[in-house]
Amino acid sequence: MMVNPQWLRSFAVLAERGNFTRTAEQLNLTQAAVSQHIRNLEHQYGSLLIRHHRHVELTPAGTALLEYFREVERASRALDARLNADQLEVGDISLVTPGSIGLALYPLLLDYQQAHPGLIIRHRFAPDSEVLEAVLSNRFEMGIVTFKPQDERIESQTFTEEPLELILPAAHPYAGFETLLELGFVDHPDGVGMATRLLSRRYPDTPGMRAIQAKGFSNQVGLILEPVSRGLGFTVLPRFARLAFHQQDKLQVVEGGNPVVDTLWLIYRSEWPLSSRASRVIERMQERLNANHR
Repeated sequence: MMVNPQWLRSFAVLAERGNFTRTAEQLNLTQAAVSQHIRNLEHQYGSLLIRHHRHVELTPAGTALLEYFREVERASRALDARLNADQLEVGDISLVTPGSIGLALYPLLLDYQQAHPGLIIRHRFAPDSEVLEAVLSNRFEMGIVTFKPQDERIESQTFTEEPLELILPAAHPYAGFETLLELGFVDHPDGVGMATRLLSRRYPDTPGMRAIQAKGFSNQVGLILEPVSRGLGFTVLPRFARLAFHQQDKLQVVEGGNPVVDTLWLIYRSEWPLSSRASRVIERMQERLNANHR
């Protein structure tokens, strides 16, 4: 029996998002419509979800149905790549990335879409582990990660490089490690790890992050530099995150020592090549990044 594709899409998004409210928002449907789609599927296949107060959990039947959806998506994408390889300016472009490079790429993707209105751009911010899972499950054709996956199902190629930067308030005079002690650290989800990597190279004979007081925390990559710009502390971030901040004149980047530079990897499923339009978009994004940040 054929599964209604709209019902199946609602179920797959619900499995990803975890609750009905976020699912309805993503699909631009009412919660009642999403609930009806799930009821229709459960009428055919039995219980698919365990409903908790704030989230849902898949039953074994739900897991099987989700895998079926992903197989259909894989087949559809492979067919689309084969039949529409020459359609460079029409179709879906889907990319999932970590925050820093995403801040740099998303405006460029929108510029490209404006120039090619037949394209549909889907971009999602996610940490490395979720990027890999999203590509493996075929929810996104492409992803960018900060490590080279060791998985035979994944093809990877160098996308660009991105150094870590030591970022201070522009108005605060810099006089070495003592300045960092004085300012304190504005943390973020990867903050201590990034700062430890960079400061251990810059100041090898100091106690490093163990001696520095935390002065704040944000998990929103676009907001981490706001307290720094106000003189409330320093932080360490990848360069593209700093370049996306709207008040560059209120920041100073402290250079020196051996740089810490991460390679960013473009990943996609190894079973078939990227669509021609996806390859073209990636080439244009690399050209724009190189031109903008020389």
